[in-house]
Amino acid sequence: MFDAAGLALFAVSGAEKALTFGLNPVMAALLGMLTGIGGGMARDLLLAQVPMVLRTQVYALAALAGAGIVVIGAALGLPSAATMIAGAVTCFVLRMVAVRRGWQLPIVGSRRAG
Repeated sequence: MFDAAGLALFAVSGAEKALTFGLNPVMAALLGMLTGIGGGMARDLLLAQVPMVLRTQVYALAALAGAGIVVIGAALGLPSAATMIAGAVTCFVLRMVAVRRGWQLPIVGSRRAG
């Protein structure tokens, strides 16, 4: 639960900070996602584990969704605080639901056509 909260907090704050410094909206969303997943990657590497983002779990996608809401809200001229809260809640809920229900992203298979 704390991991999902940290992911949400850093993803939306990274996107907001990128927008504050005038980055392109797409780059701001990607930077927000990278900011969010960076802490989890550092934690996993220090624990000598494969980073969670490199597994099939819904992790980076949740961070991108939260950061994307912040960027879209800024483009629409919505209040910054409201979009940050909405983005953080979306990221947190998406990550928690994925953990609880065991959602995983598809893996590229080695099957050959034919």
